[in-house]
This record gives sequence, structure tokens and C-alpha cells, in this order.
Amino acid sequence: MNPLLNTLQPYPFAKLRKLLEGAKLPEDLKPISLSIGEPKHPAPDTVKQALFDHQALFEKYPPTGGYPELKEAIGNWIEKRYGVKLDPASQILPTNGSREALFALTQVLIDPTQDPVVVMPNPFYQIYEGAAKLAGAQPYFCPMTAETGFKPNYSSIPEDVLKRTQLLFVCSPNNPTGTVLSLEDWRKLFDLSDKYGFVIGSDECYSEIYFDEDNPPLGALSAAKLLGRPNFDRLIVFSSLSKRSNIPGMRTGFVAGDEKLIKPFLLYRTYHGSAMGGAVQHASIAAWNDEEHVRENRRFYVEKFKAAVPLLKQALEVEMPDASFYLWAKTPIDDKLYARRLYEKKGITVLPGSFLGREVNGVNPGSGYIRIALVATVPEVTEAAQRIAEFDPFEE
Repeated sequence: MNPLLNTLQPYPFAKLRKLLEGAKLPEDLKPISLSIGEPKHPAPDTVKQALFDHQALFEKYPPTGGYPELKEAIGNWIEKRYGVKLDPASQILPTNGSREALFALTQVLIDPTQDPVVVMPNPFYQIYEGAAKLAGAQPYFCPMTAETGFKPNYSSIPEDVLKRTQLLFVCSPNNPTGTVLSLEDWRKLFDLSDKYGFVIGSDECYSEIYFDEDNPPLGALSAAKLLGRPNFDRLIVFSSLSKRSNIPGMRTGFVAGDEKLIKPFLLYRTYHGSAMGGAVQHASIAAWNDEEHVRENRRFYVEKFKAAVPLLKQALEVEMPDASFYLWAKTPIDDKLYARRLYEKKGITVLPGSFLGREVNGVNPGSGYIRIALVATVPEVTEAAQRIAEFDPFEE
């Protein structure tokens, strides 16, 4: 048995299930879950039709590198969205969602013989930590706090850590805080990458959930181009259709960027056996080629935030995020106790922020916060926000 498995923590939702064990829901209220970032909007009809039309491809082995038509569709979307022209053959690789790619690419990039470090925000998406540990690297948790604007303070990383860093994970728009890195933030990150030679892995699976159609979040590829880095050296971007197109069960996304990193990743995936099914590839083409359903998706989220935030402000310290479908709300009592009492009294499930963070120097930056995922329907989100506004967390 791989002993590194013993270093992994339970997943946040396993911790949540244990926290809520034995809790009794109110009999007069319908439960509403705002804990898991699983979109509840309907999948596009064009995607479902493409799956149906190409179902015969399930009888064939798919190419590990992806169909050229899919890579071309992704490349066209990247050019329209980010103003960046990539070579689909060498700089784009379809993956089974971003989660699989985040984990697998870490195994490719890390040299465990060099006492490696993987830097990640704190709180964070737990795949970063698990991928680092199972690759034989030490995670370094860079805190995100109110004082840093809920962005990682990369300038606080000690030089001896930076010298050992082989990979640095960025999540922008961020899970759980919803913050987006600015061009100046990217400039500083690229300067550190140039100085210390580490790879930047930019997790952008929430890039298409934003609130102003004229101001989409800045992505790593755009930032690199604007800062005069046309070869995208030591930069890999992860993206997914799960949130953008409401198809998390299809497990479809891509990595793009430095072709010197894409090439060995393709070799790894050849042995890993993680090719995307042919029908799923064609359904993905349909999704990447259509922006209408994505705009409609954003309209629903705008409506939900507009309804929920004013109500939640009556009870919690919470602000609109830059992007994503999460709210990062400060709790008046311990976040775990708040989540359990909210579940018992109001039938609402949220995720304690401490489950998403790690304690460093005696402080877990997720403690005292909850993550609220506005993924339910507009009426359910509005009802949930009203219940939270009426909730007395001090009542046992």
C-alpha cells in the first residue's frame, strides 16, 4: 500500500457528513443544500443531442490526445474569450474535467528527489493538497485573509520555500472566496516563476460565472500575452465545462499553455488510460461552440446573487464576490457550530470554511467562515437566504 495515502485528510464533504450526523431536520421546512458546488441548471439541449447522435462512438477506443475537431473548438473558444491564439495540436489537451487534470499533471511535473514544494492558496480546493502529497511534494499553504483581500499573499512566502517550489497553484476566480487576480497580481507571479523556475497551474473552472457581460475575469493566458509572454513558459491553464455548461457528470475540460509541459502530460495520459470518450468529445464540441446557454447561465446566477446578498447581509458579514457562484461569509460563532445549528433549525446545508483550510502557525484562515454555493434554483436560493436572515445562531 502506498504510505502516502495515510497523509491525506478526509474530503470536506466527508467531514460535513460527520458534522451533521444525528442532526434532526425541522419537520416543517424543505431541506435546501448550498454546500456542494454542483450546478443545478439544466444541461444544454445541443450537448445532449450531440451525445445521442454520437453514441455509436462508445463502441470505439477514443484517442488520448483528443479529436482534432475538439481541440480546434477549444482553441477557437480560447481565442474569442481571451484574445490568445494557440496551436491546438501542441498547446491544448482535452481532459476529463479539471479535477482529473489537476491531479494527474502534478504527478508529471513533480520531481520527488529534489525535496519539492507545491504552493497553494489557503483555504483551497483539496485536490491541490492530495495531488502534491501523492507526488511526493510538501504542500505550502499561502493564507487568504480579509487583510489580503482574500487573495494569497505570495510575497510572504520565504525564499527557502520558493527555491524548492516546483509548482504553484492559482485559483482565479477563487474557490471559495470568489476573488479574481489582477494583471499586477499576475505580473508578480510571473516574476517569481522566472526567478525560481516553478510552473504556474491556473485553475480557471469558474471563469465563466461572472456578473458583468462586458467585464469577464482576467485569465492567465490573457495576462501572459499582455505582459509579453507569448510562449506561455511554465504556465498551464485548467478549464472545465462543468460550471460553464452545467454538465459536471460529463467530466470534460482541457489544459492549455506551455507546449513543453503538454507533451509529457500527453505521454503520461497515454499510460494513465484517461482518454475522453468519443461521444463526450463531440458533446464537448457542441458546448464550446455555443455561448448562448452560457449567457443564460450567468443570468440565473446574477438573479440569485441579487436576491440572496441583501438578505444574507442582515445576518452575516458577506460581500459580492468578483466572480464564481460562491459567497464567503463570516460567521458570528464557530463555523462548524453555525453550520450544524443552521441545518438543524433551518434545514440549510452550507460548508464550514475550516474544512477548506489548513492550520498554519496556529491559524486556519477558513475558520469563522462558511462557503455558500448559490447553485439551487432562484426560488430555493431566495428561500434559503430568507431563512438564514431569520436564523439565530446563538439559540441552542
